[in-house]
Amino acid sequence: MEKQTDTSASSYAGKRAHLAMVFFVLLAAGLFVWRPDNLYLWIKALHIVAVISWMAGLFYLPRLFIYHADAEPGSVQSETFKVMEHRLLRIIMNPAMMLTWIFGLYLAWSVHGFQGGWLHAKIGLVVALTAVHIFFGRAVRVFARDGNRHSARYWRFMNEAPTLLMIVIVILVVVKPF
Repeated sequence: MEKQTDTSASSYAGKRAHLAMVFFVLLAAGLFVWRPDNLYLWIKALHIVAVISWMAGLFYLPRLFIYHADAEPGSVQSETFKVMEHRLLRIIMNPAMMLTWIFGLYLAWSVHGFQGGWLHAKIGLVVALTAVHIFFGRAVRVFARDGNRHSARYWRFMNEAPTLLMIVIVILVVVKPF
């Protein structure tokens, strides 16, 4: 029986992720060629799917760090966390972040003309969310070489950063306070 931590499973997961990314790109390209009357709604839907995928990863990855921080370096458990963290970052989070930015910038340009204080604040907070993503990506590499020096408590605290940013971003998008 093949384990999910085997190299062949990793290769298969990578191929599926690339296939999903190609699907999204072809769908977006097809929409721009087809130019339906409701293109805005299609792009908005794709943006929301990408945001949900990205946020799911940003919520889950630090949870993995919490458990990984308590695992003995070199143990089977630690090695499993390394595989999970790497795949989550590379196969789900990175593509979802890129698609979020692509579709989001298109919407900001085509619908709002990059105008509005709420939009500038939102983009600034998405930049901060991207910085959290990059920080977590570096942590994946540190954990991969058994170099983590932070406690599970630290990672519990860091787990709150994406949540707080998401709350403010959603309020800005829905309420548009300024």
